Amino acid sequence: MEASSPISLPQTPNEYHPLASPKPSKRSFVSSLKEAATFKSSSFREDTYIISKLKSPESKALQELKEKLSSSTNSNESVSMWGVSLLSGDERADVILLKFLRARDFKVADALTMLQKCLAWRKEFGAEDIIEEDLGFKELEGVVAYMYACDREGHPVCYNAYGVFKDKEMYDRIFGDEQKLKKFLRWRVQVLERGIHLLHFKPGGVNSIIQVTDLKDMPKRELRVASNQILSVFQDNYPEMVARKVFINVPWYFSMLYSMFSPFLTQRTKSKFVISKEGNVAETLYKFIKPENVPVQFGGLARPNDLENAPPKPASEFNVKGGEKVNLEIDGIEGGATITWDIVVGGWEVEYSAEFIPMMEGSYTIAIEKPRKIAALEEPVHNSFTSKEAGKMVLSIDNTGSRKKKVAAYRYFVRKSNLPANMK
Repeated sequence: MEASSPISLPQTPNEYHPLASPKPSKRSFVSSLKEAATFKSSSFREDTYIISKLKSPESKALQELKEKLSSSTNSNESVSMWGVSLLSGDERADVILLKFLRARDFKVADALTMLQKCLAWRKEFGAEDIIEEDLGFKELEGVVAYMYACDREGHPVCYNAYGVFKDKEMYDRIFGDEQKLKKFLRWRVQVLERGIHLLHFKPGGVNSIIQVTDLKDMPKRELRVASNQILSVFQDNYPEMVARKVFINVPWYFSMLYSMFSPFLTQRTKSKFVISKEGNVAETLYKFIKPENVPVQFGGLARPNDLENAPPKPASEFNVKGGEKVNLEIDGIEGGATITWDIVVGGWEVEYSAEFIPMMEGSYTIAIEKPRKIAALEEPVHNSFTSKEAGKMVLSIDNTGSRKKKVAAYRYFVRKSNLPANMK
């Protein structure tokens, strides 16, 4: 069993102290989900939209698609998506056209057909104005599907969780008949459109989103029709809008889910999949998303209203090895100062405690939070303490009862006392 490992950080008042964030690992990328039984890793790199970096056949296909689109469009007809005129000739139009070409392996005729069908669908569906609609799904916002923050590379992240529909009353209220299903589909498109409106549509910019789908408690049979319709609409009308699809809390029966989804997915789409089994959610998400941007229910530090006033304060990341106890030491705390901290360990099931050790000889250590076992599904610890004298804070994570390495993150803020020195 390993000894306690202290991590001491110099304390600077009124500042956070983020550790260097590890670069996203690509070991979990899935090259093939054939029969959804064996997951193999591969490398995935998002495509470029810089024209000078295109291969000659790709550049030629782009020019040909522009010409065919122009010749097939009436002079008084507006051809645009997401506020971008596809016949304008600017770089944003090129980015969108390249998405359709890549979705059809640069086969110009197929890409043109897909594009024209998409334009017709958007007009009939009213997709351009859908963001402003009140569809009456307040109870689902922030729960079933929602955009929240960005990944480490700046892609907006869309979270999806359908576990609430295991409740039959909830399921019937949302999917009880065909009209309700159509309304839900419209709402789900609205969520996606909000994410797409955050994209740059510029070469070298952020041109796609990340999707995180929580499969925990998902009623697979009941949602078959809804899932098929959502996938069909997204695949047909939103080509190359998703850079990566992360599935978390993947159950043992994922092979059955995959057989349901597979007919609606291209091989290119499948190559973007990342699979995370139950118990590995935080470890997987931290590879792509900073802890302060991961919602608390998925092992991060982000709470629902954190982004309303300002960007979240950065967090420091560290690992706790199996059989290890880590002490996080925050030095240099002055008398009268208030320290506030957040800390989380992916999957928890560790013992946590917090104490303040005064600098003055003869003073007693103060137990701020007594040692306690934190269960797997508990939210991050959020606490504060005002010191009466100078000293240091020690946050302890005891993982000696487990052999499994766990990811963790914390952040703190020290506010100095406003009292004069002779009154402290």
